[in-house]
Parts: sequence; structure tokens; C-alpha cells
Amino acid sequence: MTQQNSSTQPSIIIIGTGFGGLGMAIQLKKAGFERVTLLEKDSQVGGTWRDNTYPGAACDVQSHFYSYSFEPKHDWSRKFGLQHELLGYMEHCVEKYGLGNQIRFNCEVAEATFDESLNLWSLRLTSGETLEAQVVITATGQLNQPAWPDIKGMNDFEGTCFHSARWDHDYDLTDKRVAVIGTGASAIQFVPEIAGKVQSLSLFQRSAAWVLPKADRPFKRWEQTLFKVIPIWDRLYRYLIYWKNESRGLAFTRFSRLLDIFARQAKTEATKYVSDPEKLKHIIPDYQIGCKRILISNDWYPAINRPNLDLVTDPIEKIDSTGVQTRSGDHYPVDAIIFGTGFRASEFLSPIRVTGRGGKTLNEAWQDGAVAFKGITVSGFPNLFMLYGPNTNLAHNSILYMLESQFNYVLDCLKVLQKYPGAAMDVRKDRQERYSSVVQQGLEGSVWSSGCNSWYLDANGKNTLNWPGFTFSYRFSTRHADTADYQLLDPPG
Repeated sequence: MTQQNSSTQPSIIIIGTGFGGLGMAIQLKKAGFERVTLLEKDSQVGGTWRDNTYPGAACDVQSHFYSYSFEPKHDWSRKFGLQHELLGYMEHCVEKYGLGNQIRFNCEVAEATFDESLNLWSLRLTSGETLEAQVVITATGQLNQPAWPDIKGMNDFEGTCFHSARWDHDYDLTDKRVAVIGTGASAIQFVPEIAGKVQSLSLFQRSAAWVLPKADRPFKRWEQTLFKVIPIWDRLYRYLIYWKNESRGLAFTRFSRLLDIFARQAKTEATKYVSDPEKLKHIIPDYQIGCKRILISNDWYPAINRPNLDLVTDPIEKIDSTGVQTRSGDHYPVDAIIFGTGFRASEFLSPIRVTGRGGKTLNEAWQDGAVAFKGITVSGFPNLFMLYGPNTNLAHNSILYMLESQFNYVLDCLKVLQKYPGAAMDVRKDRQERYSSVVQQGLEGSVWSSGCNSWYLDANGKNTLNWPGFTFSYRFSTRHADTADYQLLDPPG
């Protein structure tokens, strides 16, 4: 651990204890920063891997690469980590790096306000308590606010109703008539798990998803042993995963026709497992593959083919006391409704109200769409650093690689602040605008701009989520913080 003069260290608050918040806290600890507090709105760590406990919940990035580079785990049970394993890994990191006494649980931030006279952030919790810190690092993620659809009569339903991200484990689905609304990444995983136990499943699909086979299997004991006794093999295996995944970047950002190979593979899989011609017709998307998130599963198509699963593509008109009615007038009586409708991914930091210099709120600054310099800092909001911010999401590789790049950049900024105790860093507006312009230009030729309506786009149709290039180019751009990109605000007094 690096020894530092604690008197010159800025006080730091990290909001969130998912992979971003915990990883940042570990790196701060390694660098010798001691005045660090983590705020967690829930009663345990884990972020999206704590919240999403639906049946079949698992990662779609390989286990060895969906973990910190500085904390390898040799005994993953499968090639793709399961929810409980990923949560266990994060709890292990908290214990190993002694973060427990730095975390305050059940502390939800309602408001964050920057005091220009003191160069200090004031955080008001929902409990009414107020905390202060010179630096705020947000690690709230993009998948923490469930997206509930706006369907007429939702409150009239007299059966059981819940979102997949808030799964009701007390409700037994056995032999029940169930409606699932949505066919995104969560539904792809939980529908096959519940389809065999329910009496009937009405699956309401607005648009089909491209689904590819998942190259998943359990690790053999000897493989786990090999990872443990020959650490270099573990590192090499991770390295190979990285480059295999990274090679897909070109297809998403520049040469989208390369993705047609995967489209043919998805069609072949669907034809192999789905025998009902009507279902088959509706389960193959009509948009360019990659425009929306490509999903991976080995049991989705077999589940669709089940006789007790009814694929409904007629738009929903309303929900009443006993079930779901479609626009054509068909009524589906059900005992339970499960919403697999995803998250409000483009509403960064929601529902926290963030106020920066001149009393300007983040919502006002982002009225034309979320934007941040390198996806981390926002002009007018000094000493506020975002992890997994605008345009840092990926469709082809592990977000943890992006997060580790951000950890490094934020640390570099904090070292600058340590040289100037009490000062604040505010990214220059012209640098932010120039950076954003380059990012948006890069997105113009990408597959995500091919015309479909996806969760990558905000309400204005702007892609505020995805990074339009290789992850190694992002790492290169975040290797150092250039003070020329920032205005250094003098300390008070």
C-alpha cells in the first residue's frame, strides 16, 4: 500500500457497492487513500447481482473476464458465472480488502449539491441526514432502476404482479397461469426456467431478439486446479477471452455486415428447435442483428416450442382484474404477471438530484442527452466522477475492463487534487463538447444506428450508452488525466 499524507487527502464518498463502487474502493485503498466512505441504499453489497435473483440469472460475459484483473478466481463453476457466484465473489472482495467498516448500508442518496464557496459536495440522504465530501464518485450503474411499462389498468390486476429485477420468491408459480411481458435479456434467462412448471405461459413480445447459442459448460475439477496452481494459465485464459470478445468490436462499429454470419446461426438454431411455423415466423427479428442487444441462450428456443407457451405478438391494449387484453380484443386470463421489461438505463444517477455550479442541475445540463468527458466527468460539476457513465457501455466485451480503466483515470485525478488541497477539478466545456462530438461521430456508422428502437437510445433517440470503439482504445485514452482538460478551482479562503 502506498503511504500518503492523510492531511492532504480529499474526503471521498462513493455511491453504490456494485462492481464499480467496490473496485474503486479497493484501488483507493491500495493507493493509500483513507478518507473513503461507501454509501449503499440496500442492506448488502452487489448492485445488479444482488437485485436480479430471478431463476436462471447469469452473466453473458465469461466468468474469468467478468471479474477484477487484480483479484482472479480460479474455481468458477461454469464458463459463464451464475448470479449467486458473482454476488459471492463481490462479498469475498469486501472481506479480503477490509471494506466492511467503510460501507454504510441502508443509506440512499436523494440529493447531491456542490457548494462553490467551500468546494464541497453536500449529500442529503432519504433519511434526512446530510453528509459532506470534497469528492463524490458515483457507481450507481446503468441497470439499477427497473423500467415498468405504462400499460392501462396495471393497478386493476387482482393477481400477483412483479418485475423480474424484484422477483417474488414467496410466490409459487407451479401450475399457475402466467403472463410474461417482455422478451429481453432477463426473460431469455427466466422463461426457460419457469416454462416447465407453470400451467400456461403467455409470452407478450413487442419485438423479437436475436439469440445465439451460449458456449457454456461446467468447469472440470482439473481445470479449476490448473487455474489455481498455474496462475499464468489463468491469466492467459483471460487474455484469450479478451481478444476473442474484442474481435467483435469491428462488426458492431464499422463492418456490421460481418454480423450476418451470426444472424444465419440464430436462424438455424431457431429452425432446429421451434417446430410451430407461426411461432417461428415471429421469433426471428426483422431488424439488423446487433442493433439491439444480442442475447445468448441454449434453452430459449426449446422453451418457445413448448405447447404450454403461447407467443403473443398482438400489442397489449390493457390489463384488467383477471388478465391481459390485446388490441385485437383477445383476453388472456392469468394468475400472475411478470414484467421482463428491463431498466431505465439511460437515466444516469436517477433518481438522485444533482446540482452543480451556478445552481444548475444535471437534468438541465443533460436536457439534450447525457454526456460526460471520457464518460467520467461533467462540465459544471467539479470533483464529481462517474463510473459506467455515458457512452461507456459495451455490446462486445466485459464492462469490468472499462471500469478498471475508469478506476485508473479517477485515481490520477485524485492525485492532482492531493497536490492542491481544497481545490476542485471541473472539466472544460469545450473539451467535453469536442470529446462528445467524436464519440457521436463514431456511433453514426455503427449497427446501433441502423434504425431499430433499442434501450441504447434515450428519449431523444440519441445513443448515450455505448462506446463506439475498441476497449483498448478507451483504456489508452484514460491512462492519464491531462490537467489541460480541466479548470482548477482555487480552494476557499
